[in-house]
Amino acid sequence: MTVEIEINPNSNTNSNPFCKDFDHIVFYVTSPKLVANYFVKLFGFKHYAYKGLETGSRDISSTVIKNNNVIFVLTGVIRPLHKEPRNRLIDSIHHHIAVHGDGVKDVAFKSDNLDSIVDNLISKNSTHLLINKVNDLLSYSKITEVNDKFGTLKYITINGINDTIHTIIDRSNYKGFLPGYELIDDEFQLKPLIELGSIDHCVQNQDWDQMISTCQFYKDYFSFHKFWSVDENQVFTEYSALHSTVMASENEIVKMPVNEPAIGLKKSQIEEFIEFNNGPGIQHIAIKVDNIIDSIKKMKDSGVEFINVPDSYYENIEKKLKLEKHPKIKESLKSIKKLGILIDFDENGYLLQLFTKPIFERPTFFFEIIQRSNHNGFGAGNFKGLFEVLEKDQEMRGNLTDQDIEHKLEKHVIEETETPKKKIKPVIKEEITDDDIADAINYLA
Repeated sequence: MTVEIEINPNSNTNSNPFCKDFDHIVFYVTSPKLVANYFVKLFGFKHYAYKGLETGSRDISSTVIKNNNVIFVLTGVIRPLHKEPRNRLIDSIHHHIAVHGDGVKDVAFKSDNLDSIVDNLISKNSTHLLINKVNDLLSYSKITEVNDKFGTLKYITINGINDTIHTIIDRSNYKGFLPGYELIDDEFQLKPLIELGSIDHCVQNQDWDQMISTCQFYKDYFSFHKFWSVDENQVFTEYSALHSTVMASENEIVKMPVNEPAIGLKKSQIEEFIEFNNGPGIQHIAIKVDNIIDSIKKMKDSGVEFINVPDSYYENIEKKLKLEKHPKIKESLKSIKKLGILIDFDENGYLLQLFTKPIFERPTFFFEIIQRSNHNGFGAGNFKGLFEVLEKDQEMRGNLTDQDIEHKLEKHVIEETETPKKKIKPVIKEEITDDDIADAINYLA
């Protein structure tokens, strides 16, 4: 199956894109402080901001951590689910953790162009996607504006695919993190031993036949375009395969790869994720670094667990490096092999990457550490080797099982027969209540 998403002919030319960069990532977790401290210890983050009882938040606790341009928000609830008065945000957090486990809820973007995003939604009769976490409140406020001691912050929140959302923030006149948060004085915090750079890309796993409609969603509402793609003829092992398309913002800084399963003998890592995440979601976040040798060494010393790359991988890489044209790799191949780092290259540049094992209890979310040297790809040359490594981990977990043949035949057409793709329909709330309005006003407060 070759995927076809219309490419934006004006890509990389818009001086004022809908989304100009990643802003932050929100995780819904059971214990925000514990997870934050775990990330601080293992990945070199610093405490950046906080919202909780001490700041006047009676329901939600959020710990914000930062390492250069990588900002994570660890959010959880601090009161029982059914305590009155009901709070829809609390219900949403409880629901997300119960259904999906700890993981990513909100991939937030920076923008100076909120009016154009809203106008685009209106032109497509899609204002139902504007939400206050769970509901349509466009009739009350197209763009939420909040003023506090740090300035004026504007934002909208768009209901994404399934349970993922996107908050889009204009912080051009705002000096804090978000309203309701107090910044943490870093005078007494040690300088991080691990230097991260920025978020390189954020990967979604979708269920069967949902990749194209998901990519179309980002094209329609975020003005993203197709940047890169592979199919099962390029990414496969003896047992499994996938389809993958990378959607990128107009300036090609924000990149959102979208994966879906392909037919194989065994369940792929994508299917394992869907099963244990109880549906689609964010599979991993790739963090760009300037010195991957130093970063991986320090992360391993601090206790981060990475996938185990076999020696045979490096035997094949050494052969490819001898046979194929490529620029000089500055890093020591001995160090690369010792640390288990993966290499991909073409005649113009190369990238180095490595993937952690799953971060939480479920075999779902993980991190990728990546260093680029004039190479904008996504490690296609590593996909087969990576899949084989992940399949070994799946087998250890007892999850490398046969695909459901009947399910495959229902969902797919064998021998080049076309099947209409299943469209993803957002849930639209028919009535707006006073609780909904209050939730929208207090969303970031």
